[in-house]
Amino acid sequence: MPSSRVRAQSGDLFEGLSQGPPPEAPLAWRMQPRTLDEFAGQRHLLGDGRLLRRAIEADRLSSLILYGPPGCGKTALAYLVARLTRGKFRALNAVTAGVADIREVVAEVERTGTKTILFVDEIHRFNKVQQDALLPEVEEGKIILIGASTENPFFALVPALSSRSLICRFNPLSRDELRTVALAAVNDSERGLGKLKVNLLPEALEHLLSGCEGDARRLLNALETGVVTTPPSEDGSIVFDLAVAEESVQTKALVYGDDEHYDVISAFIKSIRGSDPDAAVYWMARMIEAGEDPLFIARRIVISASEDIGNADPHALPVAVAAMQALERLGMPEGRIPLAQAVTYLASAPKSNAAYNAINAALSDVKEKPVLSVPPHLRDAHYKGADRLGHGKGYQYPHDYPGHFVEQAYLPEKRRYYEPSDQGAEAAIRDRLKRLKGDVEG
Repeated sequence: MPSSRVRAQSGDLFEGLSQGPPPEAPLAWRMQPRTLDEFAGQRHLLGDGRLLRRAIEADRLSSLILYGPPGCGKTALAYLVARLTRGKFRALNAVTAGVADIREVVAEVERTGTKTILFVDEIHRFNKVQQDALLPEVEEGKIILIGASTENPFFALVPALSSRSLICRFNPLSRDELRTVALAAVNDSERGLGKLKVNLLPEALEHLLSGCEGDARRLLNALETGVVTTPPSEDGSIVFDLAVAEESVQTKALVYGDDEHYDVISAFIKSIRGSDPDAAVYWMARMIEAGEDPLFIARRIVISASEDIGNADPHALPVAVAAMQALERLGMPEGRIPLAQAVTYLASAPKSNAAYNAINAALSDVKEKPVLSVPPHLRDAHYKGADRLGHGKGYQYPHDYPGHFVEQAYLPEKRRYYEPSDQGAEAAIRDRLKRLKGDVEG
């Protein structure tokens, strides 16, 4: 007997899909697009003449991985393909499905030889064994896989599977696209709320658009909740005003998977490096609110203090380390305050990556060039018999000379790794080194 988690549909005989969802289904499900022209958003993939649209219209799909935030149309597109395809359609949810369910689909494909599109929602939930179970049929073209994921497939999927699929990144819907979705739901008497005479006030709609942040499912859920819980007025209409909108849009849950983790921390570090304290503190707030480990943030701040600021502001590193230590002592939420102090200080400080470049260049030489020997006059001369080896002979003690400096070789051949910048305190370091080496211009 087929698994209850596997739903089979075929060609134009989709008993559930062709007739549409039942009236009691959620509004977001009822309003799924029936044609590509009804599909809201993702014009970069589904606009006129785009590759994915052409492939769907020609029924010549290859395997697809659709990834992006919730409510941007990944599942809707999969079921739209199910309505349009001439092959069989199967759907699995990776949260509840196992290897047995995958093998059941594979066995049916082997038995019937019919082209089958397999939709796997939340495919990133499949482990390596489950993903590997799909590979032979996907590779041979017997199964056309459509996977939907909120996680970057290059992190979440095995390379063998992602490399055999067209990766399609879905974007959050724009305000105009969300507005189109909302108004279509309010006015549609067949699938939407048109029979209920909803009076959606402009300020309420704008609040929904702001609160749902590109998530069409959340928008439609909020709209439906507000409509069905608001008593009709005397004329029978349902007034959906700002107060109803504010109650309907619940506190958002930030999407923060592997993709967002790497993207947001990248934006955070680049904002510090780019001297934009407002952007830096925003990205840090985004990480904190999403539940990122505060110590991870603190460690990145310490690294940035040396990598991007260095000797241009020698106080940056102590400030960063102090913030990390304060966080360890205080915990959260109070620890956000010293973190914010450090971040805004670092973002506002003069910048130099000279120390970072210096160690990287020196490490490169150590790895790739012949190793330099320590000059005899720099070798350890503190043990008995060292003088017989010539260790320390000729060494000049800098503190015995004016300015506590004397010219002598510290490498057996001339190398230059540290190039001080002209930023902040490092400009003074640059000038001092030039004076010591007699390179002052003029």
